[in-house]
Amino acid sequence: MHHRRRSFRASRLLPFACLLALSPFAAAQAGVADRQPPEADIVASAEDTFAQRLDAQGVRYERDADGDYRVVFAWQQEHRSQLAFVAGSAHVLGDSAIREVFSPAAPVPEGGFSAEQADMLLRDSQRNILGGWEIAGDTLFYVIKLYDDADGARFEQALEIAAQLADDMELQLTGEDAL
Repeated sequence: MHHRRRSFRASRLLPFACLLALSPFAAAQAGVADRQPPEADIVASAEDTFAQRLDAQGVRYERDADGDYRVVFAWQQEHRSQLAFVAGSAHVLGDSAIREVFSPAAPVPEGGFSAEQADMLLRDSQRNILGGWEIAGDTLFYVIKLYDDADGARFEQALEIAAQLADDMELQLTGEDAL
């Protein structure tokens, strides 16, 4: 899947966030082992239905060993690419199910991020309206959580947002394109 690079600002995400908030749809699970909740909290959902939603949008994906949906974004002009995922399983939240969209941004430095970097990540999470920065294991992720019954277009948009924000942060923190 090749997308043109767009610069996202919090103000550009506001209409999307409002749509999600007003919609009966809307926020999901990273396939990272140490982020897995107890088995009872994971919803066994109709994966074929979820795959059909992505297929209907033309999202090209692969299923990884954890069952997550892996999407590769490439920005040819910038010679960069980024991985983004939709969790293969959803989590129970009351009478709903939540599925995570996530994109790895950078390895966590030995000893953790500096106070300045941590402050920057918290402030960036606040500005971005939808989603935020999370650490799982030794990796920094941008994570967006959507109601599992959101349509394919919302998941596709969330994948694009997570990938772009994670890639921008990867460049800022590491100056590389490893993820």
